[in-house]
Amino acid sequence: MPPSPTDPNESNDDGPDGEGTVVIGAGPAGLTAAYALTKRGAGVTVLEADTVVGGISRTVERDGWRFDIGGHRFFTKVPVVEALWHEILPDDEFLLRPRMSRIYYDGKLFDYPLRASNALKNLGFVEAVKCVLSYLWVRVRPPKDQSTLEGWVASRFGWRLYRTFFKTYNEKVWGVPASHISADWAAQRIKNLSLVSAVVNALLPKRKQTNITTLIEEFQYPKYGPGLMWERAHEHVLAQGGEVRFRTRVTSIRHANGRATAVVTDEGGREVVHPAAHVVSSMPLPQLVLAMDPPAPDDVVAAARRLSHRDFLTVALVLPETASFPDNWIYIHSPDVKVGRIQNFGSWSPYLVKDGMTCLGLEYFVFEGDELWTAPDDELAALAAKELAALGLARIDEVRAAYVVRMPKAYPVYDEGYKDAVDVVRDWLAGNVRNVHPVGRNGMHKYNNQDHSMLTALLTVENILDGTNHDVWTVNVEEDYHEEQRTSGGAGTGRDAPVLPRRSTESDATVESVSAR
Repeated sequence: MPPSPTDPNESNDDGPDGEGTVVIGAGPAGLTAAYALTKRGAGVTVLEADTVVGGISRTVERDGWRFDIGGHRFFTKVPVVEALWHEILPDDEFLLRPRMSRIYYDGKLFDYPLRASNALKNLGFVEAVKCVLSYLWVRVRPPKDQSTLEGWVASRFGWRLYRTFFKTYNEKVWGVPASHISADWAAQRIKNLSLVSAVVNALLPKRKQTNITTLIEEFQYPKYGPGLMWERAHEHVLAQGGEVRFRTRVTSIRHANGRATAVVTDEGGREVVHPAAHVVSSMPLPQLVLAMDPPAPDDVVAAARRLSHRDFLTVALVLPETASFPDNWIYIHSPDVKVGRIQNFGSWSPYLVKDGMTCLGLEYFVFEGDELWTAPDDELAALAAKELAALGLARIDEVRAAYVVRMPKAYPVYDEGYKDAVDVVRDWLAGNVRNVHPVGRNGMHKYNNQDHSMLTALLTVENILDGTNHDVWTVNVEEDYHEEQRTSGGAGTGRDAPVLPRRSTESDATVESVSAR
């Protein structure tokens, strides 16, 4: 059974081995750890600050509408994760959905991944010629600095195609100019593709092509959204003897003699102490360090404070089904609007929407506290409706309802020096609180997919219960892009994020102007 919470002054005479595991966070990593632990009879208490499970993989429900936060395709190259999905959720609650995404630019929709024939047709003859000439020009005068996304892409596609298909969206997502984003981000996804190779691949018969890389064409999806997976996992944890406590904010983690001994929480203004033999943490890595009692050394605290996040909000608009489109989402490359991507939840699952209607989720990439983040919901709803109309996807008077969902700390930021900062934190945790196990995207400050987060949790449980020595930090380090399939074979679980310049007081004005354009 899970350990019982105690009052602050209550003593506990049991040694660490007699206590259970405390899991911080009820997202994919935290609930996976709790599920795997309770399945094997281990005592577990899950502490969740929010009122729902799922973290960024939750499904939000408002007035009978359900919508995904960011879009979660259930596709993995990790068999143990695939098996766990179907162990938690019955097969009849999964749908097999077609994968379709396109790019919106200049009033036209371009195939994604880009196909030369489609792109050149949509651009028109004159613009296509200009793009080719721009490409030829960089053959003669390549960009001087190809260490950035801007220089790297321009050198392979020319400046015009770079500005059309690469610049605007990446700047919206990360909030900094593309000239400041590392080229590694583009290299992982585009690899050896150039304008010439794209045209050749588009024109040659398939049998003439070798080592072709494509994106998955179908994926699994829970019929009521990804949150259904974590709602079921929650039920399993409870049925297996675990405990999940909501509205429970971690205030400190007590430690002594190289081990964490208890997690202290604020539950409705009451301090509660949860003794712990192990702590599995999916809370943001900086917050984990700052919660240590006694505090971590100054250099470790400084390293933790150097780690930052990109935040996210969705404005979900209810519209007639005629405003629907077949894509799961559309990338918005128009610099004239702030929206970065538009989800069509009806294309994810018909069970998310109502008959005769659909729900479109307009996604804005923000920094917590900036102009968009702090805007009132009605202003955000009006902005989203106006931008949808400006893109020609629906009329303002077609909007029947609007809902706003803010998601802080959605994307760990890989800025200059972040690796060194993470290493400082890792080394200190390993040497001073050996039984604290960071897992998942925010817990490890790694830009993990859902399946990678789950794998870190599964390996951590084996380390706890079986005494194995898996290095969970090596999960998601391969160079292959997560959703790629290569006909010549091979597999990886890799996903990465760009390395960005560090935000400072001086650069914040630039970031805000980029976000608000």
